[in-house]
This record gives sequence, structure tokens and C-alpha cells, in this order.
Amino acid sequence: MIRKPLTITSLVLLAVCVGPVARAQDAGTYTVEEAGQAIKARPYSPYAGRNFPTRPLFGDTHLHTALSFDAGAAGARLGPREAYKFAKGEEVISSTGQPVRLSRPLDFLVVADHSDNMGWFTDFMAGKPEILQNAQAREWYDMIQSGHAGEAAWAIVMTFSQGKFPPDIIYQPGNPAYRSVWQSIISAAEEANDPGRFTAFIGFEWTSLSKGNNLHRNVIFRDGAEKAGLIEPYTTQPPVGSNNPRDLWKWLRNFEDKTGGDVLAIAHNGNLSNGEMFPIIEPVTGQEIDREYAEQRAHWEVLYETTQMKGDGESHPFLSPNDEFASFEKWDKGNLDLSVKKTPDMLEFEYTRSALKNGLKLEAKLGVNPYKFGLVGSTDSHTGLSTADDDNFFGKISTGEPSPERWSHPFMANPKLGLKVLGWETTASGYAAVWAQENTRASIFDAMKRRETYATTGPRMAVRFFGGFDFVETDANTRSPAIAGYTKGVPMGGDLSQAPAGKVPTFLVAALKDPIGANLDRYQIVKGWLDAAGEVHEQVYDVAWSGDRKPGTDGKLPPVGDTVDVANATWTNTIGAPELVAVWKDPDFDPSQRAFYYGRVIEIPTPRWPAYDAKYFGIKMSPDVTMTTQERAYTSPIWYTPAG
Repeated sequence: MIRKPLTITSLVLLAVCVGPVARAQDAGTYTVEEAGQAIKARPYSPYAGRNFPTRPLFGDTHLHTALSFDAGAAGARLGPREAYKFAKGEEVISSTGQPVRLSRPLDFLVVADHSDNMGWFTDFMAGKPEILQNAQAREWYDMIQSGHAGEAAWAIVMTFSQGKFPPDIIYQPGNPAYRSVWQSIISAAEEANDPGRFTAFIGFEWTSLSKGNNLHRNVIFRDGAEKAGLIEPYTTQPPVGSNNPRDLWKWLRNFEDKTGGDVLAIAHNGNLSNGEMFPIIEPVTGQEIDREYAEQRAHWEVLYETTQMKGDGESHPFLSPNDEFASFEKWDKGNLDLSVKKTPDMLEFEYTRSALKNGLKLEAKLGVNPYKFGLVGSTDSHTGLSTADDDNFFGKISTGEPSPERWSHPFMANPKLGLKVLGWETTASGYAAVWAQENTRASIFDAMKRRETYATTGPRMAVRFFGGFDFVETDANTRSPAIAGYTKGVPMGGDLSQAPAGKVPTFLVAALKDPIGANLDRYQIVKGWLDAAGEVHEQVYDVAWSGDRKPGTDGKLPPVGDTVDVANATWTNTIGAPELVAVWKDPDFDPSQRAFYYGRVIEIPTPRWPAYDAKYFGIKMSPDVTMTTQERAYTSPIWYTPAG
């Protein structure tokens, strides 16, 4: 074999093609044949042969239509077909008669109507004789016809939540009316599904309440009508249903065994569970959760909805007092129906970050981490409209669609306990971002299963988060950080284990602003770890930020500034950065300690939806109304596990 020294030109070409491997061996030891093989391994075009996701897909995994009886009772009149049309970018007329359209189409949608009493309200409003023959139903119907729809809606919802709904007219699995509604939901999804362009998932919400405490899960099917049509949704009402999550997990297993399909469940609003969403002591039994619970939850609940219209669930100032961004969009007054006040001891078992920390504890004890989940956001809108942008917010329920009064209307209230949530406290949030290779049910679902997802509060920023042991500063100096990310590490949702001798976890992070949104303030990494004494800790690190700011003596980065003109509901992108890219190495790593890391990307301040309302309707808000916001994204974690 003839060996020929490589010229400078050939060395540069080799560096482009094969990256750090070539640069580490640039002493002229490559043969021409070896160089050619290396070039073939990575073509000149850096985009040729890519086998990883190249753009995030944005969608909503949690939307209700008029088929959810609480949505219908609150005025929703749009069904699944209108919901899919809207998500695909078409203009529709809202339930209050207002034209509405998204700024850009979504990539996917899950219509997740409540499985309990699914479709009952639409038949009730249509005056079906078999419903109105019941005296209670007739009374509600007459209230609505006489102009007392609000009182009737509240009475219907509360009667059901208290288990006093008339059993002879309830819609539940096993009766023809229920089956017909479920088939109509499946048909709407099949009609809207357009592989490669738009994905319409089949799903439902299992709406468990434990004495008013929120234990809800959204169930999503990977498959279409051929498998989802073989079953009917699981409910919480006996004798066919249960409000125990363990029973839901059994139902999910039975579905897969019966059909050969795939399914997952996504919990949400732990902030309204009064300490029951992420338990160490199981509420149903009063016993410590066991390995079976941990295994089942880890298997079926690979994602958690960390932000939505009923509050942000990342963390809480009580739990994270050193995190100045932990107070974002908090709902912490009580449980779902405000029947029990919130107490500080509940908070640890309600929020994402504390659940991730307790998951490390439980893994050390049980050998399985029940809270090893990725993150998504979604709306939980009950209007049939997936609107998560502050300048296009159509509310949580149809009575909260744009009007001069919606900001001050009570959304929930319990006068006996002195608790209430006003309209302005609802949040224009959020969306699920998924790194999938194709816009299909299978590809998106599979990305969800591997937790390659992140949550946003509405903006469609592109966020990357990779972990490994070999990233170097130059990996951030590229327009395609994902090449190094997937080659040298694992993406969000992945695992690292047993650090090589002398190495520590290193993270490649990148964020690109929403093309029509605000600039970025900073990219942070949140770390949690379990020490040798079995105690959990957390730390927030600023790893990339805009401008020439420097951390102060307290280690805190100064605020980015504020360009919001509240009176005119405008802002300028004269501060912040359009993109942030960096390589960060954990300065406090202990290879013997379990840990997790996730990214948090924060935008510059922008107007919150009440500011847009005040401008449009020419109204003045109360001083306590929050008028600005800093939108954000949360990546799924990457976990580090020591050997043994």
C-alpha cells in the first residue's frame, strides 16, 4: 500500500467530513485510501444521510370539545371536527360567534374529551327525549332555556363530581349512546389524520378525582380505528370504571394485550391534587408505594404535562426559594374544586422538579424510578380551540372567550373557604414539542415514548438538549449542533451511566427563538441529585444568555431588561438574543450520585393576555392583574445513574 502524506487541504476536508476523529489524528498517518473511506462515512454535505429528527413538531395533547360535558355546560359548541380544522390552520367561528384562527397550523392534536359521560351534554342540549324524561335533567334544561345557563352548568358539573348524577341517564361504556359517541370521535380523527402533514391522534381523558384532588390522565393511542375501535374508553365511575390509577394501568395493559396496539397516559395539574399526584405514600391505601406501583407508573406514564391553562407545574417558590423564576403562573390555592385549602406540606408532591428529585430517592430504595418522565405542555382548553398565544387567547372555557369582562369573572370559587380563581389567573399555555422524524402517529408516538419532547408555554422555539461526556466548546460553533449531539451523546429524555474515569457530564444546549416571537433571555440547566445520606438537592445554572451581562457576587445573572409597553400591548426585540448555543460541564459532579438535568429556556418579557384585552376593549384592569410574562420552555430531563 502506498502511503501519501496528507496536505493541508486534505486535512481540512477530512476535518469537515469526519469531525473530531480526524482532527485528533492529523499527524499525517492517514493513507489516501483511509481518507477516502472516512469521506464516504460522512459525505461532504453535512445533511446527507441524516437519520435523526431535524425539526420539532408542535401540538396539543389535551383538548376538549363540546363532547366533554363540562365544556358543553360552559358553552362549548365546537366538536372534534371543528377542533381538527382549527388545529390545521383553518378559520372557524368560536362558540361565542367570534372568528378565530391560529397564527400557524399545529402539527398534531389529541382531542381528549372526558371519558365520563362523554357526549351526554350535546344530546342533552339537542333535547333527546330519553334524557329529558328524567326530572332532574328537565329542570336543568328549563333553566338553560330561561336564560340561566351558568347556574345550570355549575349544577350539572357539581352533581356529577359529587357522584349524584342520575344513573338512568348517565352515558358510560356498555350502552349504545356511549358507543356511538366514541365511534364519532374515532371517525373525526381518521378523517383529519393526514400522514406527513398533520397527525390526528385518538384519545380521551380519564378524569379521576380523589375527594376533589386532581389525578387526571390523558390517554393517547398510537394506532387508528382498527384498534382503538375495538374498545371503549375507561371511566372513573363504578361499576365499569375506577378512580384508582392502578386500575387505569391495568386497563391500558388489557388494551394492548387485546388489540396488539400501543397506548400511553399523561398526567397533568399536580398543582391541583393537594399532594396526591406524585406520592410517596399512596393516597388510596395509605401505604408507601411499592415496586409494582413504581414499575407500572414508569411504564405507562413516560410523559408529564408540566404547563397548561390551570397553572404552571415546574416548581414553586416554597420548594425552590433560590430560583427567581419559580413563581411563574402559580395556582396554589386548593384542589381542583377548591373544596380543600392548600397547605405547604402538599407542595412537594405536586410539582415536576420535586417529583423528579423524589424519583431518585425511590429508585435507590425500590430499584425503579416511578417519576422518570419527559415533559410536554398542552392547553386543556375546553373550547375546541387550541390557543396558547397571549395575543390570540380564547380562554379555558367558552365563557372565558374574549370579552371586556372575562378577566374579572370568577373561574372557580368556594365562598365558604374564601377561595376563588379569577379569569385573569388562567394561563395562555401551552404546547407539546416533539422531536420526531416524520409527522405521523407512529413517529410522534415513538418520540413520546423515548421522551424526546419538551414543553413550551406557547412560543414555538426550537430547543435542543444533549448530554454526554465528550462534548467540547467547538461543538457549539456550528449551525447543526445535533450532528455532534446525536453522535457523541444522548438527547433529552435519555440516560447517562457510569462516568468514565476523569470525565463529568457535559451538555450541548441550543435554542432558536420562535420565528414570529420574542428574543431569548437565557438558557438554564436545572440539576437535581441524591447525596450519600439519601437527601435530595437542586441547583439552577445559567449556561447561556444574551448580551454582555455578568453574574453578580451572589451568582445571579442580572435581568435581561423589559421593553413591554403595557398600554399598547407591544414589545421590541431590541434586547435578548435570537439564539443561544453553548457547551456546559457540570462543575459539581460526583460520579457516585444519582442525578437528573433538564433545560429551561426563558424569553424576554412580553405582554400577557390581559394586556391585549385591555388594549382591544379599552378597559382598565385592577392593579393586581399580571400584565407581562416571560414565556419559557422546559426540556425532558437526562438522567445520570452510577454503576451498581
